[in-house]
Amino acid sequence: MPNPFHLAIEVHSLKEAQEFYGNILGCKEGRRDSRWVDFNLFGHQLVCHLNYKMKRSNTLNNVDGKKVPVPHFGVILTMVDWKSLADRLKRYNIVFIIEPYIRFKGLAGEQATMFFSDPSGNSIEFKAFRDLEGELFKK
Repeated sequence: MPNPFHLAIEVHSLKEAQEFYGNILGCKEGRRDSRWVDFNLFGHQLVCHLNYKMKRSNTLNNVDGKKVPVPHFGVILTMVDWKSLADRLKRYNIVFIIEPYIRFKGLAGEQATMFFSDPSGNSIEFKAFRDLEGELFKK
């Protein structure tokens, strides 16, 4: 198993985080406390910490002609899993920041990508490559 990452983020509601990450994204819930809950985010540990006063970022950077939210986090999936997740999110009527599409088409680093936010405003990107090893860090 590759080294999983651990990411701790702020959320303004644990209940909304559990609904979003658990039910909508399908992440298995792990340990929890009254002020945090962790999830298995595609093999990685995501911990949602309660912060009623959290602030949302409004920073956007131009990438491939799209306004990409910063900061953001996510996971690189297989193309099959990426398509399945995109379909799942559409069934749940998730509002996309950037609709699922192929970025850098025909160029180095061509990838499928999509952006959306959790209920607390944390921006999330999921992406996939046809050839992960050959394209992930290609210049």
